[in-house]
Formats: sequence, C-alpha cells, structure tokens
Amino acid sequence: MAIWSKNYTLEDLNNFRGVHKDNVNKVLDIVFTEIGEETLTATMPVDHRTIQPFGILHGGVSCVLGETLGSVAAWMCIDPDKQKAVGLEIHAHHLRPVTKGKITGICKSLHRGRTMHLWQIDTYNDEGKMNCTMRISVAIRNIQE
Repeated sequence: MAIWSKNYTLEDLNNFRGVHKDNVNKVLDIVFTEIGEETLTATMPVDHRTIQPFGILHGGVSCVLGETLGSVAAWMCIDPDKQKAVGLEIHAHHLRPVTKGKITGICKSLHRGRTMHLWQIDTYNDEGKMNCTMRISVAIRNIQE
C-alpha cells in the first residue's frame, strides 16, 4: 500500500507551482519522474545553472534537489488542505563530482510522525553511481500555525 495521502500523478507534481509559478523547480528544471509505492524520484540537469566555478555540480544545488524531494514527499503524505510540510534541516555527504548530464534523486521515508518526518535522498549520475546522500527532517504543521 502506498504511503501517499492521495493518488498524485507526475503531472500534478510537475505542474504544481504553488503561489509562485517561477520557483526553484522551474528555474533549475527539476522534473519528477516516478512516484513509487514508497519512493519519489526526480531529475535535475548538471549545466551552467547548477555547476560551481570549477565546473562540477554545486553541493548546495544537490541540496536543493534533496530538499525539493523530501518536502514534496512529506507534503504528499499529509492533508494539504489542513497541513503544510516545511524543511527543518538537511545533511548531505557529497561522494563524487558530477560535471555533465543529469542527476537523479530517489527519496524514501525513514520516519513519518505526526509532527516530523525524516527522509533519505540518494542522488546518482547518468552512470548510476551515487554522488550524494542526504537526510532531511521536515516539520508538519497545521496551516493556521
């Protein structure tokens, strides 16, 4: 049984812009590619927008993909009419540089509590080699808070 609170589609996630249509997902071309029973997957290009001055993927940009996946996955598990999911902390280990292509992030739940979630995101280069592993804690709050 899937962990998601509703039957979300990739179209739902990729077209969701919230209050701001020109948000970081659009700017960095983050694309959700798979909704599994317990995982969420997205890709992001490694290009002029996402590299640091030495020509490799910027570690902070890896964290943007990780936070996007973790926050959206947490949001998919709650009632979005009553609650919101807000990233609290992200911890990343950068394992190998990526200079071209794209990275693929796979997010899975480690803990889904009433007020806090913990998600693990592993990112891979085009050859399938892990380049980063992250954990993000996400606060679950009522919309009125």
